[in-house]
This record gives sequence, structure tokens and C-alpha cells, in this order.
Amino acid sequence: MIRAFQWDLARQVERLDWLLAQLPRYAAWGYHELYLHLEDAVDYPSLPGVARADAYAWRDLEKLVAAAGRVGLGVVPIVNLLGHTQYLIKTPAWRDLNELRAPDGSPLPVGQICPLHPRTLAVAEKLVHDVAPLCTAGKLHVGLDESFHLGKHPLSRAEITEVGLATHFARYVQRLHAHVAARDLRLGMWADMLVMLPEAIPQLPPDIVAYDWYYHAFAQQPHFELYNFYGYDLATPLRARGIEYWGCPMNGAFRYEPLPTFGERLANITSWWRHTQRVGAAGMLITSWESYRLAQELCTVVDAAAAGLWLNPERGDDHAGLLARGFQRALDLPPAAARAAARTALAGDERAFAGYARWEMHERWDTQAHRTGPAPAEREAAFFRRTLTRPLPEPLAASFAWRGYLAEREEFLRHAARLVLRLRRHRDDPERRTAGLAELATRTTTLALALRSGRRAARTMWCRTRDPARHGQNETILNSDAARLRRWRTWLRAAERDPRRIDTACEVVGRWQLQLTVHNDRPALQCVVVQQQATDGTWHDLARRYTLEFRTAAARPRARIAREWSVPVEDPDLPVRLTLRGVGEVGISHVQLTSGHTTRPNRAWPTRVRQRLGTPAPHSGWVAFDATENRHHLDLAF
Repeated sequence: MIRAFQWDLARQVERLDWLLAQLPRYAAWGYHELYLHLEDAVDYPSLPGVARADAYAWRDLEKLVAAAGRVGLGVVPIVNLLGHTQYLIKTPAWRDLNELRAPDGSPLPVGQICPLHPRTLAVAEKLVHDVAPLCTAGKLHVGLDESFHLGKHPLSRAEITEVGLATHFARYVQRLHAHVAARDLRLGMWADMLVMLPEAIPQLPPDIVAYDWYYHAFAQQPHFELYNFYGYDLATPLRARGIEYWGCPMNGAFRYEPLPTFGERLANITSWWRHTQRVGAAGMLITSWESYRLAQELCTVVDAAAAGLWLNPERGDDHAGLLARGFQRALDLPPAAARAAARTALAGDERAFAGYARWEMHERWDTQAHRTGPAPAEREAAFFRRTLTRPLPEPLAASFAWRGYLAEREEFLRHAARLVLRLRRHRDDPERRTAGLAELATRTTTLALALRSGRRAARTMWCRTRDPARHGQNETILNSDAARLRRWRTWLRAAERDPRRIDTACEVVGRWQLQLTVHNDRPALQCVVVQQQATDGTWHDLARRYTLEFRTAAARPRARIAREWSVPVEDPDLPVRLTLRGVGEVGISHVQLTSGHTTRPNRAWPTRVRQRLGTPAPHSGWVAFDATENRHHLDLAF
């Protein structure tokens, strides 16, 4: 079975010298192929204007591929040619390829390319022509995953009406296959669309490669998120068609996570290792996605740990042992230090900064006025402070320091929101007001010191493998936090001079705060939105939150996940409602509106009763996922 790994250069360009240095290590660990996810990370000779500012020069990509070949690694470029084609649509020359159109028929600025646009195959041919010499493993991967906008363009809508969605998709694969096969290459594609369109499988060319992906642990079969995490089997119908089947776990972190959840990554990899052997798969590809907020070396640690499955099968697949050997291989640590690093990393898993309920703090600070208070954040911050007193390898130490800053920030926000609401209740008590404002000032100073530590950590994480002349996404988050901190201090000084300012909105809490609990007991891909009606009758979004947790405990048909949510509301007398977008349903309870000194309960239903919002996710068929469409709503009454 072929063993492969992937670098997501499309989302994060790493220094070429660092990438080149990793190639002999991966070869020594028993990997056979390198997959390069590209998009606009390279300057395609035939597509001027597509490459972004920090893209690799074409000669650098050729140098990387040649170096891989010298150590026995075949290369497979990944060139997205359906979903995830914003890298093409962003350019004026190719914007008209967009499947999504405005009411006047003009292309929207975001979307995916239309399979039937007259110029789609022209751009595909240019990309195939450019990357064909780089396909040293004899394959070209064209993506095709998460293409939810199929059928929005008039041309594709007409064909779907005539032949159906599955045939429409299969015909596009056939056309791409013809271009790739003309270069004596095999076409590869992600397999998630085939879960939703199984009728397309008998219509696909039999010599392609299908890459089945799922990023959580499983026992017998991978699960599908949009089907409420029900299991599915693609290996059997693909084998019947003669299509090569691969399994694809993931080594890194999701979206805003500051470091991998190591135990869950290894559980995912070992699940796929067993599954690929059980079904006789042709290969296993360990993917890596969106690693721009990580110390990239920690993804390499996971890849090195996974190698223990074939390098040392006699030692089993327990996570602590695999991870210790991964630290030893990837960071050249002595055995004792590697074991200590593995123990620390796995302990960090228990405090994972996972899910949109926590990530929204990167974009706004006024959603943390929760009833449960700051105690959980205090415990997390204390854990990272203690852990950072121990010797750790630098990539892990910097990542834990960054994670520690996030915990300190959350602790501050929970305390600050609670204190402001309490100050409003005691605004006319000078003694309590003075004490509360003094505590806020002290906590603000503590956060400012933590922000400095966060900057050092983020810079270290970035510079170890990336261009030090540039700045990373974590540093952008810190810049936003610093700006919010300045605005917060301005409000705090104003409140010290004039107690009436305490009742006004600030960075950590609104004039009024809508508080509720969202129960995600049937996980899928739900997005809960708080809307308020304006005086002209139109509804406007106040806040939205995806319920995704990206944790194994949330990747099952039944879960027990309850997350508090707090949303600022300026005018409590205008109508408020909750809407659901995406796929699935949630429960809503404990709804109230508070200003601190006044609380209005929701009269629409009893406080502790869970009101359902949305409809159950399907277990089969095409899912028309649309993050902009309100599928269901609940009116609130205060």
C-alpha cells in the first residue's frame, strides 16, 4: 500500500529551504508520495495574474519536485477544478467562470467555476499543461470536493434538468479525465461528492483514483458530517467500478486551532490505517490543511508518529508511544525528552481551543457574558502557566504559550463581562462601583502583559518555518485584540469619570445582552443566527455561530453538546428571532435578555424547555448546503 503525505501550500507558503530539508526525512520514514495542494501558491506560466504575492516562483516548485525525486518521493499536484476555485474567480480574467450569478446575470466575486462554461476546459487545459511535468508519481489530483454550488448557473441548471445532478457531475469528471489522460496521467479526485451522488460512480472512468476523507476516529466505516455523522461505504462500489480507493486522515488542526489535538489526530490516522488494510485500499494519504495558525513542525511530528504504524508495527498503536516516537523522529529529541513532550502534548488535548463557540473571540469580544462565569477559563490559563515552566521543545513551547494567551484572554473576557453587568446593578453604590472599576483596571493590565507574551509566541511559531519578513494570521489576531484593548481602555476611563457610561455598550458587553443555550445533540453543519427586525420591517443579522466543534465527541449521530451564547442587543424593544442555516437542527433553551440591572425572560416558551430549531439532517442524497438561506426560525418574546 502506498503511503503519502500532503503539504497545503495553497493556504500557507513555507520557506523553500525548510521544505527541502524535510524531504529526506519523510523518505526515511517510509513515505512514497508527496501531494502539493497549490491553488494560487505558485506562479503558473500559462495563467499570469493568478499567483498571490507570496507565491513560489515556478523554478522553486520545479526545484522542490526534483529534490523529492532524488530521495524517491513521487509528487502529485492538487489543482482544484470545481469547488475551492476562488483562486481563479478572484482574477478579472477568469471571473466569468463563476457558477454563481447576480440577478442581472453577471458573475459574483466569490463562488466556484461552472463545469459547462465555455472557457472552463480552456483554463483546465492550461493548468494541466503547466503541472504535467511535475506529476512524477503519474497522477494529477483535480480536487472536486465540497462543490455545493452545482446547478446555480443557467447552463448547468439546464443540463441537470435534462440528465440529473449525478450525470452532470460525472460528465464533468469524464471531460477532465480526457485532458489528464492525454498527458499519460491518472486523474485523482476527492470522494465526498460521490457519497452524495452515488449514481455518478458507474458513469466515472474506471482508471481514476478516489480519495475518501474523514477526519475523526471511527470503528468500521468513515462518517459523513452532512448526514449527521452516519457511516457510509464507498470502497465497495468504487471497487466494483474498478476505481482505485484511498483513505485520507488529517494531521493538523481545524481553522483557528492553535495546535493539533494530538490524540484525536492519531486516532483518526490509526482508524484509516486499519480501514485501508481491511478493504484492500491502494494507499493512505495523510492530509494537512490550513496550517497557517500552527507551528508547522507539529504537523510533521504527527506524520512522523504515524510512520510508527509501519516502521514499528510490533510496538502497537497506542497514542502516547506513537507520539513520543514522532517527537523523537521529527525534532531529534532524546527518548526521555520525547516522552515528556508527548505527555505534555496529550495533556494539552484536554484544553483544546476548538469550535466556533470559542473562535468567535477572535472577531468580537462581546459574546462571553455567560451565566457559568470565568472558572473554566481560569483553570485552563493556570494549566498553561504551570506547563510553560517545564522544558519543552521550542515548537511545542511556543504553541503552548500562544494557547496560554488565548486562555488568558478568555479569562479576562468572562470576568470583564460579568463585572460590567454587576457594575450596572450597583452603579449608584460608590464603594462597589470604585472596587469594580479598580478590578477591571487590574485585569486589563494583566491582559496587556499577556498580549505581549502572545506576540512573542506567535512570532516564534511563524518564523521557525516561514519568511520572517512577513507576518502570520495569529499576529493579525493580536493586532485586532490590541485595537479592542485600546477601545476598551477608553471606555473604562470614561466610566471612571462618569458612572452613566457604565450602561452603554462596550467591547465586552452590549447595552443589553441576549443569553441562550444552544444544544447540538444531533451534529451536522448547522449555523444559528440571531436576527433583529428594524423599524422598516427588514431583518438584520446581529450574530451567527456555526455549531461545529471539530472534536471526536461531536462527530457522532448523537452527542450531548450544550454551549452558552451571549449576543449584544442595542434596542430591547425591537423584535428578535433565531434562525437556522446550513444542515440539521439544534435545541434552544435558557433564553433571556439582560442589561445587568434588568432581566427579561423569554415568554415564547419555558426557560428550561428545549425548543427545536431546524429539521433533521438527511442520511442520504444530495445536500443543497447554503450558508445564506434561513431554513427555520423561532420568534422570541420578552
